[in-house]
Amino acid sequence: MMKRQPLPPTKLMYSVFLAILVLLLAAPFTMAQGIPTKPNSDVPLVTNQQGPTDPRELEAFIDGVMAAQMEAYHIPGATISVVKDGKLFFAKGYGYADLESRKPVIANESLFRVGSVSKLFTWTAVMQLAEQGKLDLNADLNIYLTDFKIPDTYPEPITLAHLMTHTAGFEDHGRIFARSADDVKPLGEYLADNMPARVRSPGEFTAYSNHGTALAGYIVEEVSGMPFDDYIEENIYKPLDMQHSTFRQPIPPELAPNMAMGYTYKNGAYKAEEFEYLNGLMPAGSMSATSTDIANFMIAHLEDGRYGGVRILQEATAQEMHRWHFTHDPRINGMCYGFYEGHLNNQKIIEHGGDTIYFHSLLVLLPEENVGLFVSFNSIDTEPENPLGGARVELLQAFLDRYYPIPDSSSLQPPADFQQRAGQLTGSYGITRTVYTTYEKLMGIMMKFDVSATEDGLIFLSKQWVEVEPMVFHEVGGQQTLVFREDSQGCITHMFVSGWPVMAFVKLAWYEASMFHYILLSVSMVLFLSVLAWPIGALRNRLKGKKKAGILRSRQARWVAGGMSALYVLFLIGMVIVLSDTTSPMYGVPPLLPFVLVLPLLAAVLTIGALCFTMLAWKNRYWGVVGRVHYTVVTVAALGFIWFLNYWNLLGFRF
Repeated sequence: MMKRQPLPPTKLMYSVFLAILVLLLAAPFTMAQGIPTKPNSDVPLVTNQQGPTDPRELEAFIDGVMAAQMEAYHIPGATISVVKDGKLFFAKGYGYADLESRKPVIANESLFRVGSVSKLFTWTAVMQLAEQGKLDLNADLNIYLTDFKIPDTYPEPITLAHLMTHTAGFEDHGRIFARSADDVKPLGEYLADNMPARVRSPGEFTAYSNHGTALAGYIVEEVSGMPFDDYIEENIYKPLDMQHSTFRQPIPPELAPNMAMGYTYKNGAYKAEEFEYLNGLMPAGSMSATSTDIANFMIAHLEDGRYGGVRILQEATAQEMHRWHFTHDPRINGMCYGFYEGHLNNQKIIEHGGDTIYFHSLLVLLPEENVGLFVSFNSIDTEPENPLGGARVELLQAFLDRYYPIPDSSSLQPPADFQQRAGQLTGSYGITRTVYTTYEKLMGIMMKFDVSATEDGLIFLSKQWVEVEPMVFHEVGGQQTLVFREDSQGCITHMFVSGWPVMAFVKLAWYEASMFHYILLSVSMVLFLSVLAWPIGALRNRLKGKKKAGILRSRQARWVAGGMSALYVLFLIGMVIVLSDTTSPMYGVPPLLPFVLVLPLLAAVLTIGALCFTMLAWKNRYWGVVGRVHYTVVTVAALGFIWFLNYWNLLGFRF
């Protein structure tokens, strides 16, 4: 059903449980904390039921969950649709599409940015062309590319099958937005100018890639002979009667009045944000749509490519798209063609999340139940103290717990010999979805995850995990699984999480762990600031009338080390200023960054001088032992800091 709905009262109805799901474009992880809700006596309790049966009962239930979430997460507006058995079962808007004008969200009118849910339309287009014989999913992509080529970094070529399972082996850049429509580059031009490095052989590990999806969209253009937007409109939107959807930027005039505003919430107030332009990666995430249009798309996939009397995919093609094609381990979820595979509440699900900066969405299909759910919010659906949570995850888990309930899991008992293996499993882990070759690698310092051990199991993301078989752990009180991989020497190399099939975790060496880098940075800065003791001491002596002529070279040595230290400190201050706008790197190289990166280059030259003066200081005894030790330690800190800069691609202009 579709109706106008203002912000609902904050009357809480049902418990929303903890869940773990993958929701990826920019923010990739979800570990939800349930929002406590109070039951409403007006809504009958559903027990032992397989799926919703009454739209009014579902509406009352969703009303309660949404009321709790919109209050807890400060969400201005949301749109949701549920389909079942080939029909729209429920659709509704919540809150406001425009707070200033008090314009409510209307499910069949209000457009929301769906982020990476857009990718499913790109993959559907690829499968259409594949079933027509125009694309070979296992062929080298370069046979379809004319204006540029993918470098042959590895002997194995990248294929469309690799792109659809996110196993192409690309690094992942974050500069995906444009400030205005004039700044948006055409798809082919952007791809040619921003080819990410190939950092691993294709087919080895998943690593979510916006570039890979955009590349597939460009191939759709090349093979079909139609602009990507035109192809989607003619071959997917039109047969599915999706009249309120578009990949175009800016939004076409006939749809623009119904485009919901995106919001941020800070200091108790909402701020309306500008329209977000995806730069050159449109097939990966530029779509805007109503929840009822997305419902038609869900119906088509649940019906194996059929919508009413038309087909967008043949039955066999749709089934091929929905089946498992890659996994790191058969005991955990894997990747379908475009969809993520999942299992929750004993239900197989295929899904995809979507995030822009301000809009956050989730599409979930339960193929065996012929049920689909879509939801989108027009603001961030997490909290700073719980960045790995999300209203989307909580909504899905609440829906599953109500309509597909499962009994409480039995207690897990660790094996007697667990402690013998615990030590090799603990440590710091990075992720495969990261940047390796540019300054953006620095963003990865926050994307390290620690695994620690207790007597009974492991602690990961503040959750407890118990070993159920060697190298396999189940979440206590949850439904997720961890699997570890070891090499031929018995050393742990990777960790895989069942809820996150779109990436792998890589065991880090001690010098790659974030804590080591934080300590190195902190100690270096303290030592660089300690050189202030030299001019302060000289000034104090001057004020006391003590004149120490000293040796000219000893004064030069301190000038060199002092200048070096000042440049490194100024560099750190500059980087703090550059990164204070956390969204700036998403739009390209921050304007101030090239100037800031000059500072460590100058400091590196002075570091060479300081190293030479260190040797001279000990040879010629410029100062007392304490003075020489201090100078040496500062120089060693500078050498360590140069290593730090080079490790994070900050020594030079690596854009």
